[in-house]
Amino acid sequence: MASRPRGSRPLRTLLAAFVVTSVVVPVSGAARPAAVPAPAPKALAPLRSATPGALAERYAVNRVGIRAAERMAEGHGDRARAEALRGMAGPARQFLFFDGRNGGRTTEVFGDLARAERIAVLVPGSDTHLDRYARLRSGALALQRELGGRSAVLAWVGYRTPSTVSPDVLTPGRAAEAAPGLRAFVGAVAKLRPTARLSVLCHSYGAVVCGRAASGLNVADLVLFGSPGAGVENVSALHTPATVWAGRGDDDWIADVPHGQLQLPFGTLGLGADPVTPEFGARVFAAGPGGHSDYLKPGSVSLRNLARIVSGQAPSEERSDA
Repeated sequence: MASRPRGSRPLRTLLAAFVVTSVVVPVSGAARPAAVPAPAPKALAPLRSATPGALAERYAVNRVGIRAAERMAEGHGDRARAEALRGMAGPARQFLFFDGRNGGRTTEVFGDLARAERIAVLVPGSDTHLDRYARLRSGALALQRELGGRSAVLAWVGYRTPSTVSPDVLTPGRAAEAAPGLRAFVGAVAKLRPTARLSVLCHSYGAVVCGRAASGLNVADLVLFGSPGAGVENVSALHTPATVWAGRGDDDWIADVPHGQLQLPFGTLGLGADPVTPEFGARVFAAGPGGHSDYLKPGSVSLRNLARIVSGQAPSEERSDA
């Protein structure tokens, strides 16, 4: 669906959706994950070495912080959060960063970052927080396994993700807040592993974050999948030297989201043009028949093609799962 001019029916539909969510969310959003308290994380020096020893030390410090957040969640009476944190504190888990406050900010490493020659940074979309982290973790694990040895996947939950049913998900505001952090993180990873091939993979609202950060990301690939838009009208407006890819599953409901932007007195409404249209200018890869949450599903066309892109290979032309 191509971006349409201001005042068109899709944008009127978007405005109607904004009004509806503005009314519904105060009623439905009473219990947010941010309500669970957590201690402030220990201040960590910038990570300047990717040696196994330096990484192991950082993982250990964050493990202590996760356990402290677990105890606080338990004391608060949130057993589900406490159980999730208990799993995150396991000896095999590797966190470059952890802050359990306000829904949680985390960066988990899958694979061997110290030796990785191919690195993918996963930027998730709405409703990704400590209480709903399992899906992102499963996808990151699947991608790292598809990539194989000498690879690492970094699941970056470095921003306050919007709720899927909220006014925030219809505007680029949260993306604007997140973009500086994503630029800083990707820049730090590039310095840690300067010889590694680095790609940023952006799912759903995460594509809006990546679009806002794009001009400051020195990466090989910027991959938008299941994207409602990247906050711009075309690839040129991203001002990035990266190869920009876009993919959407055949059964992804995001195809029905109105595209375009409206400038309103309070800010911008809408998330830009549809990245899979020819007018946008991205290289479109086959994503198979899956839905909005199926892109990193083991055995899927989308997972195989994402891994091929991260590895510097051309994606396949398959149109459906085998």
